[in-house]
Amino acid sequence: MNDKILNEVNSYYSEKIRKNGATPEGVDWNSVESQELRFEQLSDIIKQKENFSVLDYGCGFGAMYNYFKKNDFKNFKYIGFDISQEMIQEAQKLYGNNTNTKWYTVLPKNYTADYVIASGIFNVKLETSNEDWKNYMLSTLQQINKFSTKGFSFNVLTKYSDKEFMKEYLYYADPLFLFDYCKTNFSKYVTLKHGYPLYEFTLVVKK
Repeated sequence: MNDKILNEVNSYYSEKIRKNGATPEGVDWNSVESQELRFEQLSDIIKQKENFSVLDYGCGFGAMYNYFKKNDFKNFKYIGFDISQEMIQEAQKLYGNNTNTKWYTVLPKNYTADYVIASGIFNVKLETSNEDWKNYMLSTLQQINKFSTKGFSFNVLTKYSDKEFMKEYLYYADPLFLFDYCKTNFSKYVTLKHGYPLYEFTLVVKK
């Protein structure tokens, strides 16, 4: 099931980047402003803005790397991972000359980083049922937990979205379920962020 899901997601996002290029629309976001607001919430996992490694899980064309550079993060190692070869090729064109970056479509076995950040990877379920997508999401979170030594953060569209704007091919999660899941399975130190003006929430899991 996971292979089928990944193949469908790969096709969806590869088409987006081919059509729209290295823009927020190229990774299926609406604007630079909303994208950077997400990065602001997600980067709360990083305790100090220097001397750390971060795995951007589902990195797209590497916009989060650019966000870190613009916001005075220093002496960090950035690892970009995406299943879409087109995304990684675009990221390498933009940021591949920076010596503190590495890019993967398949992560090395037993890879770890201080932090893992996953932005938007749980939103687009396409034809997958809600139950199958939830199981896929939870298994992915188990992987992300193993990749991170100090903590991880991720965002998901919220079930509290306005009904008239909700779409069939997107997944809307229960923030309370995921908060409980993270507290029960990963860490005592979990923060649920649901007070910013987007139809989503962010969970920050510190170890």
